[in-house]
Amino acid sequence: MASTLYSNLALFPSTTRSAAAASIRRITPVHCGPRDNRGPLLKGRILSTEAIQAIQSLKRAHRTDPSKLPTHLLSRLIKSDLTAAYKELLRQDQCTLALNVFSTIRSEYGADLDLYAELVLALVRNGLTEEIDPLIGEMEEGLVRCDETKGLLRLVKALIGAERRESTVRIYEMMRSSGWGSRYEVDEYLARVLSKGLRRFGEGELAIEVDEALERLYKGVLVKPRV
Repeated sequence: MASTLYSNLALFPSTTRSAAAASIRRITPVHCGPRDNRGPLLKGRILSTEAIQAIQSLKRAHRTDPSKLPTHLLSRLIKSDLTAAYKELLRQDQCTLALNVFSTIRSEYGADLDLYAELVLALVRNGLTEEIDPLIGEMEEGLVRCDETKGLLRLVKALIGAERRESTVRIYEMMRSSGWGSRYEVDEYLARVLSKGLRRFGEGELAIEVDEALERLYKGVLVKPRV
């Protein structure tokens, strides 16, 4: 390209040719690349205008008077906006406000186990572990769906990591009443994590129940018989 430009300079007067040649020599190639090091947007984290406004209103009210949060604004949001606002507040470690959004999600649409797990992890991260047992205690009996293996595993691991014996036992009892080990197949890794956690909490009899459920499913192949 540069050679073509230089050959065309012969058509112009000498002074014009000198200025144009100087301009060509100053041209520096520009290599395009990523604008920054930001990662991709996460699913459920795209904030609409309504979600942003709700978050801002909650934060302003919380700074002024935490007892008078405009939670009525949350009921006007659709589920995707509520979920995005909830995850953004957790990302900012605004656990008190996230709890309010979570309460709306649960009452309006129902909360899956992944949302519970994310909240438990945020509470632990912010030293609010005393809030975990009441949260799990408010779960409806039929909420634990044993086919939600990934969410159930995340929740169980979060509770064990937070050293919440009461909540771990309650989740196991809800799993059992929901058909885990009978109507629903026992996941080997989940069973091992749960069994180990229950033993750590001194719940040996419940841990044996978990082991037996695994033994029944795999007929003793994956679990060594106890002596």
